[in-house]
Amino acid sequence: MGAHLHLIDHYLRVKSPIHSLDGRLKLIFTLTYIFCSSLLPAGSWAAYVFHFFILMALMLVAEISFAYLLKRSAIFLPFLLAAFPIIFDKTGIPLALFSIGELELIVSQNGMLQFVSLAVKAWLTVTAAILLASTTSFTELLQAMRSLKVPPLLVAVFGLMWRYLHLMVDEVDRLTRARLSRSSTSPDSRSRTGGTLAWRARVTGSMAGNLFIRSLERSERVYQAMLSRGYDGEIRALGVSAPSRKEILLLVVAIIIMCLLSFLFSLRTG
Repeated sequence: MGAHLHLIDHYLRVKSPIHSLDGRLKLIFTLTYIFCSSLLPAGSWAAYVFHFFILMALMLVAEISFAYLLKRSAIFLPFLLAAFPIIFDKTGIPLALFSIGELELIVSQNGMLQFVSLAVKAWLTVTAAILLASTTSFTELLQAMRSLKVPPLLVAVFGLMWRYLHLMVDEVDRLTRARLSRSSTSPDSRSRTGGTLAWRARVTGSMAGNLFIRSLERSERVYQAMLSRGYDGEIRALGVSAPSRKEILLLVVAIIIMCLLSFLFSLRTG
């Protein structure tokens, strides 16, 4: 577990005004930001730029690298494939025509507008979540969820998932090292380490199945150990102090300004 913490908690050690804020306030602001960004109409470019500058301002105050955020936010790209067919909306002005046999696909202006707008909003929301995770420890986020009356079972699932995700990563590393130690070649051989593509696929499938079985066995052992120590479905933790009035006032003002300007920019674009 410790081998991967330096990659996850790199920016958590930074001392900045954003890091020092109460976790509940940061969680509420981030959820409000995501909600406002998701509700922006398609083509609200001025509002998109406004939300982008909010992220950049928070990034600078938190002393977080833009390259880091950009790299981490790339996780949303595969999910855009599900929205890619939007560009073939036939209700707008045609931009291009593709023929695949007897099938004709028309790329429309309205479809491109919807797709690009969805991509921008997805990037903004994902980056906001990454910024929250980079300035707030996961333990503090769990405490914030408990204070905000998130269902205890859901908070417990989040906590256990985060805790044992690192163990699964370590388990994958061990399986990978074991595979490499059993698929070596002689120094004078020019062939690739391992075997054919079919052999690699078979070994990878076996590793995935092995990892699944080990995960189930470990989860059973951990659950039995938790029951023996009095676990009743709720993870208890020490209470946290209430945020100061200054922090609450700052949160309220920031949310009001963000929502108001987002609405005004949306109207201007429309």
